[in-house]
Amino acid sequence: MTELEYPQVQGVAPGNGYSHVVAGTGQWVAVSGQVALDPDGAFVGVGDPGAQAEQVFANLERCLATVGATFGNVVKMTFFVTDMAYMPAIRAVRDRYIPGPKPAASAVQVAALFSPDVLLEIEAFAIV
Repeated sequence: MTELEYPQVQGVAPGNGYSHVVAGTGQWVAVSGQVALDPDGAFVGVGDPGAQAEQVFANLERCLATVGATFGNVVKMTFFVTDMAYMPAIRAVRDRYIPGPKPAASAVQVAALFSPDVLLEIEAFAIV
């Protein structure tokens, strides 16, 4: 596994559930934004951000595994949500998939995603 560093940043308030800076050496991997679609392309958890987050993180895990990566290799995630009120449910799922140090992260509320059934989309960047 790639050795990642999580340096403390002086003069910046500590992150709550994310790291300000993550560094590592290796191959850069970008995972496109994943949504709550099952392997057959059907929506999972319509109206339920926790259920959607479960599917999204399962999809991210499969994408990472395809290139020999795990969530331990992830250095940055971007969360796109249609309502910031969904973040506690999403973070609860994230914390099960990423129990240790958290990657750098951004959370953005958007007016809409590609379908009204999609409540969240998450992209990830990793170093392998």
